[in-house]
Amino acid sequence: MRRVALALVLHNHQPVGNFGWVIADAYEHAYAPLIAALERHPHVRLSLHYSGPLLDWLQAERPEFLERVGRLVADGRVELLGGAYYEPILAALPQRDRDGQLRAMAVAIERISGRRPTGAWLAERVWEPDVPVSLVDAGYAWTVLDDAHFRAASVDESKLWGSYTTDDQGRRLTVFASAQGLRYRLPFGTVPDTIDYLREHATEGGRLLGVMGDDGEKFGAWPETFEHCWGAGRWVDSFFEALAANADWLELVTPSQWIERESPIGHAYIPTAAYVEMGEWALPAAEGPAFEAALVRAEREGSPEVRWLRGGFWRNFQVKYREINELHKQMLRASAKVAALPTSAGTERARLELFQGQSNDCYWHGVFGGIYITHMRLATYQHLIGAEDLADAAGRRAGRSVDRIERRDTDLDGVDEILVTSPGQVVVLDPAHGGGIGSWDIRPARHALAAVLRRRPEAYHVRLLEADERAVALAAGLNPDAGSPAGSAPSIHSVVRAREPGLAAHLIYDAYERRLGLVHLFAAGTSPEAFEDARADELSDGHIGAYGVEELGADHVLLRRDATFGEHAGAIRIEKRFTFNGDRRTPSIRLDVRIENKGSSEITADLAIEWPVMLLGGGANPAAWYEIDGKRTAHDARDERASLGRIASGNDALGIRLTTTIEPAAAAWWSPIETISNSELGFERVYQGSAFVAVWPVRLAQEGSVAVSLHQEVEVDRDWSDDQASAYALGSQPGSGSPNFSTR
Repeated sequence: MRRVALALVLHNHQPVGNFGWVIADAYEHAYAPLIAALERHPHVRLSLHYSGPLLDWLQAERPEFLERVGRLVADGRVELLGGAYYEPILAALPQRDRDGQLRAMAVAIERISGRRPTGAWLAERVWEPDVPVSLVDAGYAWTVLDDAHFRAASVDESKLWGSYTTDDQGRRLTVFASAQGLRYRLPFGTVPDTIDYLREHATEGGRLLGVMGDDGEKFGAWPETFEHCWGAGRWVDSFFEALAANADWLELVTPSQWIERESPIGHAYIPTAAYVEMGEWALPAAEGPAFEAALVRAEREGSPEVRWLRGGFWRNFQVKYREINELHKQMLRASAKVAALPTSAGTERARLELFQGQSNDCYWHGVFGGIYITHMRLATYQHLIGAEDLADAAGRRAGRSVDRIERRDTDLDGVDEILVTSPGQVVVLDPAHGGGIGSWDIRPARHALAAVLRRRPEAYHVRLLEADERAVALAAGLNPDAGSPAGSAPSIHSVVRAREPGLAAHLIYDAYERRLGLVHLFAAGTSPEAFEDARADELSDGHIGAYGVEELGADHVLLRRDATFGEHAGAIRIEKRFTFNGDRRTPSIRLDVRIENKGSSEITADLAIEWPVMLLGGGANPAAWYEIDGKRTAHDARDERASLGRIASGNDALGIRLTTTIEPAAAAWWSPIETISNSELGFERVYQGSAFVAVWPVRLAQEGSVAVSLHQEVEVDRDWSDDQASAYALGSQPGSGSPNFSTR
């Protein structure tokens, strides 16, 4: 009889920092129904992966679920995969952290299942050729990639059903290809079609293995899938019943079982790759639509060159988004400090914070994750700030000098920034890009006040704009599809799900990177609306040009730039003096700005200092606020004052109060920074911070000057380090006990 084998590998993940109610919803709609289905269908055998953050939640909130999983493992029904505990992109980490995360997950899985995992899930299937070293040295023997990885390695399309070996530096790893034909059919095709597809691959020897490795959330937690999978559609139960009915020719195995009995098809060296969509997302925004069109055309026509269409390189996210690069480099800085610590309980606490800050979801952007997700981005910063703070505290106790102002290339772009480290705050000042602050971490609150996001074009914005144009045409009684071939379906670009109407009108793009303390010279009479909509007329390059470092003192930095004004180079001199003061719970920054007319004619302009901050104020969060004379308004509101000398802002849940003193009193504007991003739920507006601007009208004769200042004083009502030991003890406990991140 002709036979074929099938290995089902389901990956279940929840990011660090995700809301508990979101995880609970996925549990009720996907995770729990699947385990119940396995209990109903004793014939079914498959492999499951649960990421560390999800294991932590399950252990704390649904411990009986892990007991049920453990029983399925004991019965030989389920094989649990390992991987890197907090689901980082392995290629983004130093080797020591790869090893620590991989081994911690292996220990956690052994606690649940009683056996060490041999298979590892690779986060986002991001592969680089040295991955075998990391996996094999941590005790893993195999992983699952997409079939697109193998096409990129020039593996023949007819030889993808089985296993391959690959190696690096003498470490051999077995790799399986997840078949696109299975990924797209489970659970979106019909059950009979899926069974027929498997039957087409049956052979007399039964030596072929189809692997379906994909997200478990698509079985009920993705939009509109619950009813299909578990409701009236009964897709999963129907599929499991069909597997049992066809067991005489269709065998269910785990990848580990396959390796034990079958030889690999061959050997392959796989280039840097991820799944196809990730490659598309990594491209520059202007290139994304062209790549998508080329890919769709090649797939429709069955062109052989489709195997070479892989899009961009995952690391390009660090080029595409300045914020991602700086987040990644902050992670590396924290990692180096934690690695230098002697072994102790404090070291384990610092390593726990570091590893949580390496969770992959905010180090890229696409439909299922990304830097735009505010609460997860701030959670990532929270853990990285905590790791570095714990490491520096240990350094102080050991008598090392860790608090200083120094030149350092913090973002590894070949140009030095200024790094300010003190017990209460860590600040990164970038003289080369407008002399602004790109990072302002409040250490006792574990909060990144400067974690705002630039509004920038995204490839998927094209869909939103085209849908808007189509709606306008339909409203005018026109046919937007005129000229399309008869019987053709509407373009995919016209099918858009939006979470509110009129979103295309909110697509606004910043011409520069958002940093704190940027100095603008606007045309006189510039309105708050013009600034918010990125229409303000900039008369100078002082907000984007490079500044020289004139002084680097024990508590201050003096920057200077001879900037353009209009068409005249060097027409104005801008001096910016940043002074860093305060103690652990009251860190402060004072910015003194002096503008001097070095040209030959009078200068008339609106001098402005921009100070955008992130206080998690989206959705009119009642915990986040602005306050003037004791009266509070929402932090995501827009407002202005003709003359203002002092304003406070803060977030009660974070325990932060920021008091801004303006000298002399100035006009003030503040407005939300909102991006339009896409997710599996559709297009939506997302709060990315609040832009505060102080504005002084100036008229300077030749050699005339003006001096203004902003003083930012932070008060923190609690210190996370005071609760660090108890927070660690109550935190991650997969199976039993906290994860052990020792690399020994």
